[in-house]
Amino acid sequence: MTETHLFIALYALTFARLVVYFQPSLISEPLKRRNVNEFIDSIVHAGVSALLLIHFIVRSYYIPSGSMIPTLEIKDYILVNELQYRFTKPARGDVAVFHPPATYHGNKEDLIKRVVGIEGDTISVKGGQLYRNGVKVEEPFIKEPIREDFAEIRVGAGRCFMMGDNRNDSFDSRFWGDVPYDHYVGKAEFIFWPPQRAGRIR
Repeated sequence: MTETHLFIALYALTFARLVVYFQPSLISEPLKRRNVNEFIDSIVHAGVSALLLIHFIVRSYYIPSGSMIPTLEIKDYILVNELQYRFTKPARGDVAVFHPPATYHGNKEDLIKRVVGIEGDTISVKGGQLYRNGVKVEEPFIKEPIREDFAEIRVGAGRCFMMGDNRNDSFDSRFWGDVPYDHYVGKAEFIFWPPQRAGRIR
């Protein structure tokens, strides 16, 4: 359910609550009327709480592409912690949602990739392996070894270097550069749909 759907449902329930309040004769028995009112009130309160969570703390995202396979599959629905990067900086290994940087020439919708380097790190790819600060990085979560080498680059101040876990089919920082900290929306925490894939994102 999107925020729009939730707003519509809340408006409808609030309207129903007002109708019952101003036209109590629609439900003749006081006990039934009270039960209906309590039911509507509880749903509205839960809906408002959900809206606050969605807007300020947690947001759901749909995965439209295969750039993060096998960690995230196409059509996965995930929950993103929007508070995380208001208090801390992105960390190596985080799977993060972010606004594309100015150097990105494509669809301007939010992207999701893994943080492989933070400010000051050097990043390179050789022999199918990622190297950070000259040391090979063990990455059991990637789909397969990286086919193309990438010359060493230093991550800029206040930025992160992002790569998809499906390294050979990911349009990422190797092509459009690193991402400023203020572009980050939140940390991807949990897959909630489909049920058979539900679990924490690592």
